[in-house]
Amino acid sequence: MTAPDSDENLERGNWSSKGDYLLSMVGYAVGLGNVWRFPYLTYQNGGGAFLIPYTLMLALAGLPLFFMECSLGQFASLGPISVWRILPLFQGVGITMVIISTFVAIYYNVIIAYALYYLFASFQRVLPWSDCFSWADEFCSKTRLVSDCNATLDGEIIHANYSFITSNNLTCINGTMNYKTVQFPSEQYWNKVALQRSSGLDETGNIVWYLALCLLLSWMIVGAALFKGIKSSGKVVYFTALFPYVILLILLVRGATLEGALDGIEYYIGRQSNITKLMEAEVWKDAATQIFYSLSVAWGGLVALSSYNKFHNNCYSDAILVCVTNCVTSVFAGFAIFSILGHMAFVSERPVSEVVDSGFDLAFVAYPEALSRLPVSPLWSFLFFFMLLLLGLDSQFATIETLTTTIQDIYPKVMKKLRIPITLGVCILLFFLGLICVTQAGIYWVNLIDHFCAGWGILIAAVLEIIGIIYIYGGNRFIEDIEMMIGKKSRLFWLWWRMCWFFITPVLLMAILVWSLVTFSPPTYGSVLYPAWGTAVGWCMIIFCVIWIPIAAILKIVKAEGNLCQRIVSCCRPAANWGPYLECNRGERYSHVVDSKKEKEHEIPTVSGFVYTQQ
Repeated sequence: MTAPDSDENLERGNWSSKGDYLLSMVGYAVGLGNVWRFPYLTYQNGGGAFLIPYTLMLALAGLPLFFMECSLGQFASLGPISVWRILPLFQGVGITMVIISTFVAIYYNVIIAYALYYLFASFQRVLPWSDCFSWADEFCSKTRLVSDCNATLDGEIIHANYSFITSNNLTCINGTMNYKTVQFPSEQYWNKVALQRSSGLDETGNIVWYLALCLLLSWMIVGAALFKGIKSSGKVVYFTALFPYVILLILLVRGATLEGALDGIEYYIGRQSNITKLMEAEVWKDAATQIFYSLSVAWGGLVALSSYNKFHNNCYSDAILVCVTNCVTSVFAGFAIFSILGHMAFVSERPVSEVVDSGFDLAFVAYPEALSRLPVSPLWSFLFFFMLLLLGLDSQFATIETLTTTIQDIYPKVMKKLRIPITLGVCILLFFLGLICVTQAGIYWVNLIDHFCAGWGILIAAVLEIIGIIYIYGGNRFIEDIEMMIGKKSRLFWLWWRMCWFFITPVLLMAILVWSLVTFSPPTYGSVLYPAWGTAVGWCMIIFCVIWIPIAAILKIVKAEGNLCQRIVSCCRPAANWGPYLECNRGERYSHVVDSKKEKEHEIPTVSGFVYTQQ
């Protein structure tokens, strides 16, 4: 066995500093979902009670997988495809991760483009969504509108529409008022102006030119940040990862001083917490999926970023730090957001539950509406969308770095000479693929990709990843690999990780996967149903992502030697070139397994079961 040629990958083990790596990992894990999805799930699932399953899922599923992937990437200094030299039969799992990351990169930058559009729209004296202007229709209103009610006329109770009531100077009887279905100005602005949204996926319409320009700008920013590889992105992330915390703190302080802020906080995590919600399976499923996707495990990015670590970096402490930071950020963002939403509910005389919605409506409808009600609203709007921009960018940096790292592993000499053209080429290609998402039907495509690609494909990859490493490669052998990097640990130290890796985490992931498939329902965007062919396209995307798992396995078996059984067995063993990147690390002895006899014979067992003989 020989170590890979040092010219093949000069940057391995060469983060400029530990801070570059940690901030890049935090930036990758902490993203847009922390700001809108977590707060929504929290109040939907019992408020503060939701933190109980959320914390348990962090310990049982999120952290074990996060630690595993960080250790795997750091040990081999390889990207998400090449790292499967550990188990050639499962190399398709790495291909699946990279393809899913590619799909996600396409639509994720579209969301960043939305944030850019609102950022530029904030440079006005009056925010364009602050009132019902010329683009609005008769259903636009900032307050509830009474349609009809009961009133007393000449000693009799009558039921009449509100225009009759007001024209006759009558007063509605309390509790008898019916309200019109109205939309906030921010909601109509989002649909009519920002998106120019069509009626459904069937009506593609034209490309919305200003969204296309924002998408182009977002890809230019990503390309500029990554043109020198991990070194340049490691410096940019000092700003993109840290500044959102400054803005969140400003928004929290400002929101806490607004009327009604306490109502929002109590709705988020306070007296209205509903412990009985913990009896519902859906709550635990939501907690698991939020942890799983928030930490970005099984996307390939954790392996790619960790592959640039120094071999003896303490990946264990890094995993704990990044996971805790990610979850604390989610909780902190909830306080900042719901203080503002509480004020919005107070002003509009609505309960908080009626002004908050999930997903894109929360980020681009509820928040802009709340921000428009603040003093000096353009400033707060600019800060908020600047924060969304930064949260999206540092996650996108890591996703694109995952793709370029994969190319670098497969074509190291080409990547060394043509890094900048290849990186820019990837960005340009993904920009053109994303143009369908900035048409008038673009939001439907964004929602479709998010619904399918960020779901079952990731769960399948995660289940196979943990089964392959723990049950085929060997969980105890993998623990020895980790100890080679971070030092020998006690049995008690590994007790929890063994319990999770060998049983709890794979069973939990399988349960989530089966539950998701059993409870599948066709995707919708609000009240708009997707056509049957749209759902079919979604399933085709998933099939395209995971089909490489059996294809790669079959190809490996065909290329192997011997009968079928021998071929399968050989593909379930580490490849001849598996092991640490540097020769000096490959030759390190395990102090806890080298006995005096082997020491006399000058035999040093290596991590993958092969033996070197000292010369």
